[in-house]
Amino acid sequence: MQTIIQSLSENVQLIYRKSIDADQVISRLQHDGKGKFSAIFAKDAGFTTNSRLFKPYVEELANEVLALEKIAQDELKEQLPSIVKKIELMLKTLNQFQKTAR
Repeated sequence: MQTIIQSLSENVQLIYRKSIDADQVISRLQHDGKGKFSAIFAKDAGFTTNSRLFKPYVEELANEVLALEKIAQDELKEQLPSIVKKIELMLKTLNQFQKTAR
């Protein structure tokens, strides 16, 4: 299980690096009067965070991955699908954002 947690952590680090660039672009767009949206992800996306920037979502995800190290293995198996879904959604959204922001 430690290997799985390590892999999830590496993905969160990748997401974090991509989110820094994306948040800078979003800030510029909003400063220019563009990018008028209230949140990056819909309420049903699985995140409790609601933000116009990626960083708060990354923080939520990182905290969830860190918490995996402290829970029992059967509970870990319950949490994994949700976390993997969030990682996939974040990577897909960030990659799409990078393509369209160019």
